[in-house]
Amino acid sequence: MKLKFPLLAVALYMMTLPALAADIKLAVTTSFHNSGLSDVLLPAIKQDLDLDVKLLVVGTGQALRLGQAGDVDAILVHSRAAEEAFLAAGYGTHRREIMYNDFVLIGPKNDPAGIAGAQTATEALQKIAATAQKFVSRGDDSGTHKKELSLWKNTGVGDVSRQNWYRAAGAGMGATLNTAAGMNAYVMADRASWLNFGNKGDLALLYSGDPVLFNQYAFIPVNPKRHPHVKYDLVMKLEGWLTGQRAKQLISTYKINGELLFTFNAKE
Repeated sequence: MKLKFPLLAVALYMMTLPALAADIKLAVTTSFHNSGLSDVLLPAIKQDLDLDVKLLVVGTGQALRLGQAGDVDAILVHSRAAEEAFLAAGYGTHRREIMYNDFVLIGPKNDPAGIAGAQTATEALQKIAATAQKFVSRGDDSGTHKKELSLWKNTGVGDVSRQNWYRAAGAGMGATLNTAAGMNAYVMADRASWLNFGNKGDLALLYSGDPVLFNQYAFIPVNPKRHPHVKYDLVMKLEGWLTGQRAKQLISTYKINGELLFTFNAKE
């Protein structure tokens, strides 16, 4: 009987403590993070859901590997073929499209390869190769890197990694842009990262608009049947928020220097 009062006191004290906010781990691409959009979305998610989203900022390839290992609860990436392979192997439950932008080709303002006049992205890359102009690749198995390699395959140039004008940075989008700026080289980037990039130097956006440069971002929950510890209920709350009106309003109004970085296309 003497233990009841101390236990009651402890129970009452615990009731006065603030509840710890729920949290999940989300692997996102460096291109998404470098856009600055996460700085807009995360506080709103915290406000609306009382959910702390802890970002692991990596390339798409690494994000998928984190999902396979169960080291994150969900992923937000942009490489559809890799995403579908991830789902087919049973590592994710489903794929929800959230937003898109496009890839663009950046290079020296004086455009020594003349890519600004190209009719297609393939032609633009062929011009860079034909003039042996320096080109910096992310080289990190990211969604951007995967897209870039798929574009080079259509050029007839062959294995670009063997060309002395082709440099692999092995880094995220921001670091790769910094490398390109330092070398005054050509580089492929997503439009959002380019617009938010502060060290443009003598670089300029020279080519865009080819439909092949479309860049879709998708949200994939990690499969709890594979990894029972993942916080699937919280992930589904986050997915509902990301595909809802609040996220649509924030994404659709996020601009830099008057330019829209992403187009929301999630279906509720």
